[in-house]
This record gives sequence, C-alpha cells and structure tokens, in this order.
Amino acid sequence: MKVAPKLEKTQAVDYYSQMLLIRRFEEASARLYMQGKIKGFLHLYIGEEAIAVGSISTLSEQDYVITHYRDHGHALARGMDPKVIMAELFGKATGSSGGKGGSMHLFDASRNFMGGYAIVGGQLPIAVGLALAAKYRREDRTVLCFFGDGAVNEGEFHESMNLASVWQLPVIFMLENNLYGMGSYVERTHAGGKDIYHVADAYKIPAAQVDGMDVLAVREATEEALKRVRTGSGPVFIEAMTYRFRGHSMADPVAYRESSELDQWRKEDPIEKFKVVALREEFVTDDELQGIEAGVQATVEAAIRFAEESPEPELDTLHDNVYA
Repeated sequence: MKVAPKLEKTQAVDYYSQMLLIRRFEEASARLYMQGKIKGFLHLYIGEEAIAVGSISTLSEQDYVITHYRDHGHALARGMDPKVIMAELFGKATGSSGGKGGSMHLFDASRNFMGGYAIVGGQLPIAVGLALAAKYRREDRTVLCFFGDGAVNEGEFHESMNLASVWQLPVIFMLENNLYGMGSYVERTHAGGKDIYHVADAYKIPAAQVDGMDVLAVREATEEALKRVRTGSGPVFIEAMTYRFRGHSMADPVAYRESSELDQWRKEDPIEKFKVVALREEFVTDDELQGIEAGVQATVEAAIRFAEESPEPELDTLHDNVYA
C-alpha cells in the first residue's frame, strides 16, 4: 500500500477509525446474533471495510449512497448513528426504520443514504432513478451505488447500465467483488471470471479494477471517477476486489471454501494494512492507536446499551407506512 498524495494526519486517523468502527460493530453484531438479541438475516461486512470508507469519504453531502443488504459498513461510513443502526438490528422503535426493517433495510434520508435492499440488484434501478432526477433538476449530485458480484447476473443490472450510459447519468457503479455469490465461486457463475469490470465495455462505460483491500487505492479510484461524473460525462464502473472474512450470512457454515484461502486473504486485512502505513508515515503513534481502539469500543458498547434499553415498537404501529 502506497501513501496517496495529500493524505493528511486527520484523514489517516479518520479512515482508520471508521474502518475499525465497522469491524468492531460487525463483530459485536455477530455475538449479539448468537445470543438471540438480533434476529432475522445478518450479513457482515468484515474484510470489506476499505471499500465503504475509501469511496464514501470522497463524496459531498448532497451525493446519494445506495447499497445492497450487506449495508452496515456503508451506513456507518456515511455517518449514520451507530446507536440508531444497532437499535434497528434489535428491532427496536428507536431504529432507523422503527425496528421494522432490520439489518438489510438501513436508511437515513438526512444523509442521503438511500438504503440497503434485500433483493439482489434491486438497488440498481433506484440508483439510476436518483441519477436521472438529479440530472433533470440540474442538481450537482452523484449517485454511488454498491452491489455484489451476484447482482451482475441479474437483468436489472444490464438495464441499469444501459440506461445510465444512454442518458449519461451521474452514477458510479461500485462492484464489491468478494469472489462468492452466497456459496458459489465467481468463476462458476460469471462467464468473464473474476475480471467482471470488462462487462462495462458493452455499454461504453469507463471501467477500472482496484484493490478493494486498500482504502487509499479505493479513494483514488473513486476520486478519478467523480472527476468524470461531475463534468456530465456519464457513469463510471469500478470493480473493487475484496474478500469477506465471514460467511455470506450468519446462517452460512462456509463449507465451500478452504481455510487456507481465508488465511491467505487475512494477510490482506485492510485495517492491518493501513495501520502499517499510518505508523510508517507517522500519521499515528501506538498510543494514539490504542486511544482510537478504546474510543471505538466505547462507541459500540454505547450503541448496544441504547438498543437494549430502547422500547419495542407499539402494536398499533404495525401498519404504519404500509400502502395498499
């Protein structure tokens, strides 16, 4: 990992803190799920933190973020309150969707975080709609749309890519290729193998592949994409190569991959890689790292307490916001 130009100490501390917060939040969520305090589906972002932090850090407040059901990391990187997120995972009334959405449906319109979506690829047409609205209103907004390698095989992916290109919409398609769609290795499900970004050629969309385990590489790639998108030149496609250290969901025993593969990828842990850079370049000291760890742990513990102490949704709110 090289040091990106103009990286300042405050940025380095912020990137490390955000990635560590996502990691500790997800680890806590896994424990709480095993304790039965979090129910339903739970898809963890452990190992992929550099993508959310590196890309979202480049956005302006008016830009939109929309994502898939592995959405905790994106929500935290966008600045959503960890307490509100944890309460939503607990199904509590103080959660971002009043406890009715759960893990896959985090949402915060005040931060232009337009939600996680449980349907594979379902967020892609919405991202195109947001981008079309921004262009129609002549607003200076870009849409950053996250999706996984499994979504590339869905029809709405191709429809969205085509319309975004034809209409020259301000959207960045951010593919988080963690190599597995549920339990299927990408080379068994996609004709292009691991280099999926070439699919953008058919739609005349500029595309690049980046190391998704390197927060600075992701930041640099996203900054370059934004330069093009903000000039009205249309969409950009980025494939960030990454790896999830846990299963597809908490229900996944991960019997389909060898432990040696996981061990190899753990050497690319984005948090540990960036820690080495931060120490080497003297952005942080060991004492400061310990302080960040303590602060992050306190934030997570406060979120858990908030969720545990929050009330359950009232029964008479069952049909609120349900439209027939």
